[in-house]
Amino acid sequence: MAVGEGAKVDALQPFPVKEQLPGVHFCVSSSPPWPEAILLGFQHYLVMLGTTVMISTIIVPLMGGGNVEKAEVVNTLLFVAGINTLLQTWFGTRLPVVIGGSYAFIIPAISVALSSKYSQYIKPHQRFKESMRALQGALIIGSFLPMVIGFFGFWRIFARFLSPLAAIPLVTLTGLGLYAHGFPQLANCIEVGLPALILVVLLSQYVPFLMKSKVSIFDRFAVLFAVAIVWAYAEILTAAGAYDNRPAKTQISCRTDRSGLISGASWIKVPYPFQWGRPTFNAGNAFAMMAASFVAVVESTGVYIAASRYGSATPVPPSVLSRGIGWQGVGILLDGIFGTGNGSTASVENAGLLGLTQVGSRRVIQISAGFMLFFSVLGKFGAVVASIPLPIVAALYCVLFAYVCSAGLGFLQFCNLNSFRSKFILGFSLFMGLSVPQYFNEYLLISGHGPVHTGSTWFNDVMQVIFSSPATVAIIVAFFLDCTHSIGHSSTRRDSGRHWWEKFRFFDSDTRSAEFYSLPWDLNRFFPSF
Repeated sequence: MAVGEGAKVDALQPFPVKEQLPGVHFCVSSSPPWPEAILLGFQHYLVMLGTTVMISTIIVPLMGGGNVEKAEVVNTLLFVAGINTLLQTWFGTRLPVVIGGSYAFIIPAISVALSSKYSQYIKPHQRFKESMRALQGALIIGSFLPMVIGFFGFWRIFARFLSPLAAIPLVTLTGLGLYAHGFPQLANCIEVGLPALILVVLLSQYVPFLMKSKVSIFDRFAVLFAVAIVWAYAEILTAAGAYDNRPAKTQISCRTDRSGLISGASWIKVPYPFQWGRPTFNAGNAFAMMAASFVAVVESTGVYIAASRYGSATPVPPSVLSRGIGWQGVGILLDGIFGTGNGSTASVENAGLLGLTQVGSRRVIQISAGFMLFFSVLGKFGAVVASIPLPIVAALYCVLFAYVCSAGLGFLQFCNLNSFRSKFILGFSLFMGLSVPQYFNEYLLISGHGPVHTGSTWFNDVMQVIFSSPATVAIIVAFFLDCTHSIGHSSTRRDSGRHWWEKFRFFDSDTRSAEFYSLPWDLNRFFPSF
């Protein structure tokens, strides 16, 4: 064969499979210089603020709270998120993930807030406190589920049977399933949200190639630049009176002075346990919170897998994944003790930011946790940053959620895509993961209740919570099919990509696991991973 013919054949070869993602500037165990790390940490703090404010904006008014209560809940959420992020990065998975509020807990929270039991309270603040105490009790009981399945190793058993084929729908829909919080929220104020989206894309994807600079400034700090520019633009529109005579919904979405957080926040206040009073316990609320905790565990699993990829780490060993889920349960327990009104999960948007910046450093995330703690105590200063119009945040989500979605699609390289078994499992689980939650959410929107409408409110909430989560539905379908469909066939194991992850099933099977996942201060001697 001639030399030219050999080069042509090589050029047509598929890209090689990579157990660790190449091109990442700083992996889990490395860190950029301190000034850059601090700026990146603030950027992660800025990104996680959006979900914190959105969740508080939804549940606090329904509970009877005003701007003061909303500001206190935001600060409490931030304070507990900072603690939980440090716990997860120190003792949990050790991955660069932010642990923040979760949309999975909103349905049971709304169910408690609208309960007739609390409508008897005339004073809104009293109704808020009683509702919050009920949520605290439900979160405390609900936290035992992830702690049990995590610390006792049940999630480790599940993870050892998880193949790349089943992980694809899980991770993909962990990002893609949140599409309703992207452009639909952005479109509430298109003249603010759309410029933010365009700026993030231009600064992160086009400007670095046009400038051809060796210093990664615009792509690494695209979120900071875009938020600062569009926020200033929104301030100008607000000051110029562009929204003075517009509908109330438009003013809330577009104006920079309608969040109510700055006026409601205290200058200095440290959140403390049981600040709303003694928790109250109800079995029905507890069951609904357990369902929400399960959904948060599933979605967090998808985030952990994506974060390990963008941190250029090896696949997460099942024992480490189970350890992280256990510490997530501790985080939900702290949510109940401090009274956040919401449970904890691994932040999808922050995992996406790892991909955007190509910095998967654990230290950067720990610095962001420091910002959470700092601004939660200095309420007025934190409220200024938290008052960013939500359409700007939604514009960031359009890019960051997409990165998590693409992390899931990246696992296709481990599977045999010429197998009709693989095609069916992938297509069917992705379709059902989008279609079933769409049905449940549309039914709730039209009828005011879910398709499961029995006399037991807690059972209705459990079904609605589980089947409203795209990632949860997708992994239920994909995991079941992958473990049962053609299991006796000789090619099934390789088609699913199990042979690629085989050496990561046990912590000590690959020497690289210790670099990324070992506990600090030589604690592995006392708490070994199996």
